[in-house]
Amino acid sequence: MYEMKDATPFETDEDDFDTILASDITFSGNIRFAKPFMIKGKVNGNIEATSDLLVDSDAEINADIVADRILIRGKVKGNVKGYKLVYVAGSGSVEGDISSAQVVLEPGSHFSGQCTMTSGSEGIL
Repeated sequence: MYEMKDATPFETDEDDFDTILASDITFSGNIRFAKPFMIKGKVNGNIEATSDLLVDSDAEINADIVADRILIRGKVKGNVKGYKLVYVAGSGSVEGDISSAQVVLEPGSHFSGQCTMTSGSEGIL
């Protein structure tokens, strides 16, 4: 039987990511990237991307996020803008506004903020 928890918006294997911020790292500042990026640690600042972002289950983000497609399995405090998709998994939480062409909130996820559905035609940074 099909279950939502088995669905993912993009590949989530570590081998599919060009850069991984490890779980033992705390980063303060702005992050910009153009290739798939996975965060397992802590980030304070802002995140801007023209590619995919995966916030892993143990990650803690205190930042505004702008990326193409975003999968959130951990905790995010800040506004989240996905040009194509924002996907909050059952283990994920967002405290802030979400803006995207497509938004998915899995059962068990936590969201506190406003959600705006966009046309997806705004383009990438």
